[in-house]
Amino acid sequence: MPEAEIVLRLDRISKRFGALKANDAVSLTLRRGEVVALLGENGAGKTTLMNVLFGHYLADAGTIEVFGQPLAPGNPRAALAAGVGMVHQHFALAGNLTVLENIRLGTERLWARGVGAAREKVERLSRDFGLSVHPDARVGRLSVGERQRVEILKALYRDARILILDEPTAVLTPQEAEALFATLRRATGLGLSVIFISHKLHEVMAIADRCVVLRHGRVVGAVDTHATDRGALAALMVGGELSLPRAEARAAGAVLMRVDGVSTPDRGAVPGLKAVTLDLRAGQITGLAGVSGNGQAALAEIIGGLARPASGRLTLRDRPVRDWSPGIALAQGIARIPEDRHHQGTIGDFDLTENAVLETYRSRFSRRGWMNWRAARRFAEAIIKGYDVRCPGPETRIRLLSGGNMQKLILGRALAGGSIREAPEIILANQPVRGLDVGAIAYVQSQLIAARDRGTAVLLISEDLDEIMGLSDIIHVMSQGRLSPGFARGTMTAPELGLWMAGQKFESAHAA
Repeated sequence: MPEAEIVLRLDRISKRFGALKANDAVSLTLRRGEVVALLGENGAGKTTLMNVLFGHYLADAGTIEVFGQPLAPGNPRAALAAGVGMVHQHFALAGNLTVLENIRLGTERLWARGVGAAREKVERLSRDFGLSVHPDARVGRLSVGERQRVEILKALYRDARILILDEPTAVLTPQEAEALFATLRRATGLGLSVIFISHKLHEVMAIADRCVVLRHGRVVGAVDTHATDRGALAALMVGGELSLPRAEARAAGAVLMRVDGVSTPDRGAVPGLKAVTLDLRAGQITGLAGVSGNGQAALAEIIGGLARPASGRLTLRDRPVRDWSPGIALAQGIARIPEDRHHQGTIGDFDLTENAVLETYRSRFSRRGWMNWRAARRFAEAIIKGYDVRCPGPETRIRLLSGGNMQKLILGRALAGGSIREAPEIILANQPVRGLDVGAIAYVQSQLIAARDRGTAVLLISEDLDEIMGLSDIIHVMSQGRLSPGFARGTMTAPELGLWMAGQKFESAHAA
């Protein structure tokens, strides 16, 4: 490529946090109209590198050039002015404002003149880049895919010529993901350059021109996508051969828990459950697919004892559940891997020992009000060793761990006696591998399969259809609080499940 076509050059970027070298002489180039995938395990240095690019962090060494001009270090405004935009995985949109108001928010006074010109620019960008969304629509009423279009429009409205997408398909249906890829192909054809951060290697292969792989803060590979494959990329990321586990089909056992006709109230724009009936069977992984915000959280709260149904009932081992709470659920052998490991699964300033016994310290590690810290530490050490939690030791503050190692501790807490019983009979696994790298994903999934093979009933709630289809013995889809019939492994394709996720199959089934 001629030098003139390079729009972004990061040259030997290094960044250290105490003894940790997060980026070690990282170099990367991006060309006009190109999609470069930035890959690596959790803690490999991807986020640090992007924060250096945006000026949130000041590099210890190295330089950045944008369109041939040096970029002022440690200055986010300079990055934006140079034409660099970013769409984060968690959208930063105000649901009570319109699309147009969200796009202008932060750059223009909403009550100032010039709204007509702003509308014309948004409509032009929508047409040029194939981002169909009405400027006057309330963002709170948009689908997840439409909200993502608003985020991309917001970056383009600010004249971004380099766009960084962080896990852009994490909450999209397969159809919405394909629509995003169509938009990116159209945008790169018009000269936009894209850095694409994702753990979904099949998507990387579908959209990226080149892949840059980081490991332990260093670039370990930069390859053209057409000259590699998913297995080779995974091996680069983890430093060896890796294959994701696939659960073999097996016969299910008895029903351990039944959710029978359960309904819950709506929470504003978030739908409650609509007469949901679901069986969790011994030795079976029940997969629950769906776009975030369609009732999965309400179902997880009911099963985990955090909420009670407005109507319907729960039965546990054929006995109706009357009193129900998180403590009772734990006592009955229900272990949970919560959706948000930072806010629901751990306390950041507690060490690993404290977090390991967080749910059961009263019942298992204290007597007459006195904690047995020696036993608690032994329990934490057993989890650290048995579940390969990479950390300095059990006294480490958990907020200092990578997402993958934090999730391993939560998994070990659940499987190694995190419920009051020695081993759980039911595991509620809510987004267990969200945001994890391929190595951590393989480990967590293999442990869930092993638990199923020991006779545990697993409810796997995930927005990743690859995970759902690869692990589940039976699959349900949730949309607007409604639950689909159960589909046996291998009887449904990803596009068909995507139609259920979008609600279209529910409507046709109701009409029939």
